[in-house]
Amino acid sequence: MNPAIVIPSYWAGQDTDPLSPGRYDHTTAMGDSAPELETCLASLKQVRGVMRVIVLAVCPKDATERVRATIEQIASAYPELPVTIVTNREAAAVQDRIARIAPDVSGEPVSLRGYGAIRNMGLAAAAILGHDVAVFLDDDEVVLNEDFLVQAVHGLNQLTRQGLPILAKTGYFYDRSGSPFADTSHARWCDRWWTKRLKFNEWMRHALSTTRISRSNYVCGGCMALHARAYTRVAFDPYITRGEDLDYLFNLRMNGLDMWFDNEWVVKHLPPLQRFVAPRFQQNVYRWVYERAKIAYANDQVDLHQITPASLAPYPGPWISSELDGKITRTALARAVATKEHRRYLRVLLRGRGEARRYARENCRSYLRFQNFWPTIMNALWGDSKLASILENGMDAFLAAQAPEVEIPPAVTKPVEESPAAALIPEPVAPAADEPAPADAGAIDPEDAAAAASEALVALAVSDAFRDHEENQNTDERVRAPREA
Repeated sequence: MNPAIVIPSYWAGQDTDPLSPGRYDHTTAMGDSAPELETCLASLKQVRGVMRVIVLAVCPKDATERVRATIEQIASAYPELPVTIVTNREAAAVQDRIARIAPDVSGEPVSLRGYGAIRNMGLAAAAILGHDVAVFLDDDEVVLNEDFLVQAVHGLNQLTRQGLPILAKTGYFYDRSGSPFADTSHARWCDRWWTKRLKFNEWMRHALSTTRISRSNYVCGGCMALHARAYTRVAFDPYITRGEDLDYLFNLRMNGLDMWFDNEWVVKHLPPLQRFVAPRFQQNVYRWVYERAKIAYANDQVDLHQITPASLAPYPGPWISSELDGKITRTALARAVATKEHRRYLRVLLRGRGEARRYARENCRSYLRFQNFWPTIMNALWGDSKLASILENGMDAFLAAQAPEVEIPPAVTKPVEESPAAALIPEPVAPAADEPAPADAGAIDPEDAAAAASEALVALAVSDAFRDHEENQNTDERVRAPREA
C-alpha cells in the first residue's frame, strides 16, 4: 500500500482570537513558542515507512504566507519526513478543478474552511498524489511507536470472516493520563442529560476486550485510515458543524460500508485547555439536530441503507433519536443555572434550538446531493499531473514554470459561494462602538492591493494551465483510482 498521513493544522492570524466562539476547537496562534504541529511531527520521526505527510494549513486568507513559512520552518527540522503543505493558494487550484469537473456543485464542499470540507480537501490531495490510503492524524496528537503506519494498514482492504470488506478503520487515543476512557471523576448534575461518557466507556470496554478488528460505533478522527475504495466513493459531510468523523461512519453505512475498530492502534491526545464550553454545546446542538434530520431523510431514500438508533446503541444512538430534544432543553436550562456561562446557555435555550432546527431543515438534503457527484470528482482528480505539481512544489513554483509574463485580469470574475456550515464560522469580532477606528481605516492597504493582484494572477495562470490540460486529457496516460473488482 501507499499511505499518506493527512494532518489538518489550524492556525489563527495575528488579529484573530484563537478562542473565538464558533470557530474550531483550537487554533495555534502565530508566534506560538510550542505549536502542536511541531510536537506531532517530532513524534513521526520514529515511524517506519512514511511516504508522505500532507499538512492542511487552515488559516485566514491574509495569514496564508505567514502560516506556510511557519510550517516550512517547523518541517525543516525533520528532513526525513516528506512534508507536502496545502495552503489556501493550493486549495484554490483544487477547488477550481472541481468546479470544472462538477459545475453543478455549489458552496465550498472541498476547501480549507469547515471541518467536513477540510477532510474532503485531505482526501482530494491524497487522490491527486495517488495514495491508496489516507491516514488522518490531528496536530494535537503524538504517535507512540515506530509501527504507527503498519498498524494503520493492518487488515485494510481485506475481508472479515463473514466476507465484509474492511475499507475504513479507526483506532483510539489515550488522554494525558494514559487512559482510553472518558474521565467521569468530575461529573456535574447539570451534565446528566448530555454526557456521553458513561455510554462511551461502556462501548469502549467491550471493544477493547473483543477481537482486534470489530465493527465500530465510534470514530477517532485523529486516528483513522481510509482506503481509496472507500474514500473515492464516500465524502465527508461539509454541512455539519462538528463531529464530521463520527458522521463519516453514518455516511459509510448509508452506502453499504462500515467503519471498523482496531483495538491495537492508538495515539496520544494532548489538546489545549478549553476556556469556554457553551459555544461547543451550541455547535453540538446544530450537529445533532442536523444529523438526525439528515439520517431521517436518507432513510426515506430507496437506494440507501437504513440507520436506526438501535443499531448505534449504547452510543451514539440516543443522540439521533426522539430523546434529543429533551436532552438539549434540560441541559441548556440546567447549565444556565449552574455554570458561569449563564447568558450563553440561555441564548441556546431561547434562540439556539430554533436556529439549529431551521439550519437542519434547510440543509438536510444537501449532503446527499453533493455525495452524488463525489465519485466522479475523485475519479477525475486521481493522479492529476497539474494539480500534483502544484501540491508537491507549491503554487509559486508552479507559476514560475508557466509563461513568464501573464497579464493580470482587470477584475475578479465569479465569487465563490459560501457553504452553510462555513457561514457558521464567524469573522473576527469588530471593534466596539466606543472604540476609535484606526486613523487609516478608509485607506487601501498597499499590501492588500498587492495580494489581490497576486490572487488574480494565480487564478488566470491556473485557469489557463487547466484549460490546456483538459484539451490534452483524452490523449494523456492517466492513473485511475482503484476500483472494486
